[in-house]
Amino acid sequence: MEKYFDIQYLWNAFPQLLPYLKITFLVAGIAVVFGTLLGLLLAFMKMGKSRVLQWLAHGYTTVMRCTPSIVLLFLVYYGVPFLADASLGINLQDIHTGVFVVITFSLQFAAMMSEVIRSAIQSIDKGQYEAAVSVGLTPWQAYRRIIFPQAFVIAIPNFGNGLIAVLQEGALAYTIGFIDVVGKANLIIASNFNTHALEIYIALAVIYWVISIAIEKIFEMIEKAFSKGSRSLKAS
Repeated sequence: MEKYFDIQYLWNAFPQLLPYLKITFLVAGIAVVFGTLLGLLLAFMKMGKSRVLQWLAHGYTTVMRCTPSIVLLFLVYYGVPFLADASLGINLQDIHTGVFVVITFSLQFAAMMSEVIRSAIQSIDKGQYEAAVSVGLTPWQAYRRIIFPQAFVIAIPNFGNGLIAVLQEGALAYTIGFIDVVGKANLIIASNFNTHALEIYIALAVIYWVISIAIEKIFEMIEKAFSKGSRSLKAS
């Protein structure tokens, strides 16, 4: 009789799963880049004087927060090709599923980062901006030299948490047939006729634990390094 739990399956799972981490990291990295850029735009819309832009940016954030990740993933996966075909006559049926995964988590990450960036910038004393402009700096120079460096330090912990969230939420991508580390895990289980799934998922959990803890420690070190730099700059 075959064992219900065989640790050998667990150890064998790691060399099969680890090569697919590069796909997981690639998708998460692209989503973070595009999401940060869109989040920055949304943050300035929220802080701007236009009521319409404020309403649009806050509305976008609310919609993204209220939409479960898996629902958003399916909306993008099925909705984007439909809209492209219906409005532009473009067939996107052959587009790689990774594109839809990136779009989904870029949109979701942007909503999160818009709040992180907005709160970080608004936490800086307005007097610093006014003082910088009064001594001859342009508004852009005041933000680039004075506001952004301080806001960056404040935003680092939440940015790290957001990155971990993207990696974890990205595990849902297998539901549309995307093969990353989670998709590979499910392929292994299917090839074993759904036996020894526990061992495979334990291996997968260990991988995500290590990645999450590593990211958390790295961002703690980055925060400490930049905090020391900002303190020395203030002291001088």
